[in-house]
Amino acid sequence: MVALAKIGLNGWWRGAEAGWHEYLVRATLKAIVHIPDGFLSTPVWAVMDLTAAPAVGYAVRAAQRGFDDAKVPLLGVMGAFVFAAQMINFPVGIGTSGHLVGGALLAFTLGPAAAAVVMSAILAIQALVFQDGGILALGTNIFNMAIAGVLAGYLPYRLFGGGGGRRAAIFAGGALSVLTSALLALAELRFSGVRMPTAVLGVSLALFLVSALIEGAITLGVIRALEAIQPDFVRQPAAGGRHAVIAAGVAAVLLASGGVVIASTAPDGIERLAKQTGIESRAHSLITAPLKDYQAGFLGAGWLAQACAGLIGLGLVGGVCWIAVRKR
Repeated sequence: MVALAKIGLNGWWRGAEAGWHEYLVRATLKAIVHIPDGFLSTPVWAVMDLTAAPAVGYAVRAAQRGFDDAKVPLLGVMGAFVFAAQMINFPVGIGTSGHLVGGALLAFTLGPAAAAVVMSAILAIQALVFQDGGILALGTNIFNMAIAGVLAGYLPYRLFGGGGGRRAAIFAGGALSVLTSALLALAELRFSGVRMPTAVLGVSLALFLVSALIEGAITLGVIRALEAIQPDFVRQPAAGGRHAVIAAGVAAVLLASGGVVIASTAPDGIERLAKQTGIESRAHSLITAPLKDYQAGFLGAGWLAQACAGLIGLGLVGGVCWIAVRKR
């Protein structure tokens, strides 16, 4: 009986361990919102790559010209925070999830040029190191989120963010950033020959709208939290101490190392659309990334491997952002 009990306990433990591992993998896989390789036609991804490359180059030069060296820690920390936040999916309804994109948040705290550089760095690291998003589709994802998404998110704040409508402008910027990126992604898929029935397109648009509204609310909430720690943080982030920067850094570490525990495992909008349009099987990877699926394989599988991969990502994002904008 004792032997049988031990066998049963060992079996239960192995089952629980396997279930936890599956949960972690699903949670990280569902964090993929970027377009993978295989979804876009060659003309579409080629044109987008050729469009994104000079746009990022211009953003780098603009950020270097107008960036204050005192903001370098802020830039690295905010980039790390957005990277960590993108790992955590939340439910948006109908068995679908979404996550913070962060383009507008970066634009408000860093300015649009530096924000575009930081978001480009995040997307490149996700594709090359974590196999999150396509290599050939990298230009598309950068244009959608780091160029168009950042500019669209900054527009409301630029137009009416200086007066009594400041909170509304921040909320609108977060929402508009996601809507712009989502609509561009849908258009690129359509130009690539992906057939989208009216009902499927309608549901997708509704889910993206919900994600956009949540993005606006989270963006406003984060800004208000940072300004509660350090008043006037958005207008003068490098002045008045480092308390808000430290808070954002601590939040980034917590999200990267433990956020998988609360992450939704439901598919995101792009995944759901891929399943409904029958293009899910087209996704493929050109490389095997060292930290594929946000797992540090040298630590096996489980929470520790995921936490280690997330923390490595924070360091990479912070370092690349600092190198990109430092004045030569």
